[in-house]
Amino acid sequence: METTAPGSALQICLSQGWGGLEMYPIRVGKELIERGWHLFGLALTGSRVAADMKAAGFGVIEVPSRNQAILRLPALLRWMKQSGIEIVHCHKSSDLLLAALLGTFSSFRLIFTEHMGSKRPKKDPLHRWIYGKVDRVLSISDETLRRNRAALPLPAERIQRLWLGTELTSCKEEPALIRGELGIADGLLIGMVGRFSPGKGQRELLDAFALLRAEFTDLQLLLVGGTLATEGADEPFVAELERDIAQRQLGGAVHFSGFRRDTARMLQAMDVVVIPSHNEAFGLTVIEAMAAGKPIVGATTGAVPEVLGGVGLLADPLQPQVIAGQIKVLLRDPELSDRLGKLARERAEQEFDMSQHLEALCVHYRQR
Repeated sequence: METTAPGSALQICLSQGWGGLEMYPIRVGKELIERGWHLFGLALTGSRVAADMKAAGFGVIEVPSRNQAILRLPALLRWMKQSGIEIVHCHKSSDLLLAALLGTFSSFRLIFTEHMGSKRPKKDPLHRWIYGKVDRVLSISDETLRRNRAALPLPAERIQRLWLGTELTSCKEEPALIRGELGIADGLLIGMVGRFSPGKGQRELLDAFALLRAEFTDLQLLLVGGTLATEGADEPFVAELERDIAQRQLGGAVHFSGFRRDTARMLQAMDVVVIPSHNEAFGLTVIEAMAAGKPIVGATTGAVPEVLGGVGLLADPLQPQVIAGQIKVLLRDPELSDRLGKLARERAEQEFDMSQHLEALCVHYRQR
């Protein structure tokens, strides 16, 4: 049960991209609306963020750019006053200047979720003034918490960790039916969900997959994620992967799902989920795979080991042979895979339930 009364909150996300950061305010906002909150959004004109905020039931104002938003400060302040906004929640550090300016002429509680972890000190006079307007910085992992407390000009108690959450509803469909829908033949299937970019590790996973095919000749690979720039993908990188797949003659064994909203179904289709991100600040896919009860091979870097908490196998994300070795352990041992999948689900229920995340977030919204 939520421990604080609902109110009115503005989510600011001036981004043309589309990834976990951009999805977060929408995912959380939809849940808050269901709990009686009035949600508003400030987003870039024509952006995916603006469209999805509207679809989720936000009251949305669109601006062409951050600079234009600053120039429209008086109009934004009038809109905020009319909307009764009590909380402003930012998700990109580049949006904080606008929020600080709004806070100079209006009274609200300013929350900033730092999705990446600040890697450079921000203690110059301008950043001291901006962060002086911030009531709470929320770090999404212990990894980012350490970075933020070292880099940001705030006392430690105003920088707190709040793990992300996910819905724990399970997909009950038969994996074979989902694979058939995707045109994937019967047999073992490994896969990953993530934005297509070099840092997410699709290249290394493809290399590991090619090594595994020598022993597991019917093994298939499913790569879930949008392949267009408008969906957050690095299109030249996608083209490189496609050329490599063709050169290795793996076209019939490697499957691109395209952008999907039914992530739980995509995970349900997989026998092993691989998360070879080079330096993940949290790893939403990790907790989604855990919620799906899947055995996981995760990266040894970033926050992935922290989030997994010992319920999956780990591999250096830059070493395809090591990734292949850990996947092989799970493919050869169904009992181990089943046990790790169940442990992953239990950890997701204990630590990463979206309802727990929302309760904690609402406390941060209301604390003084």
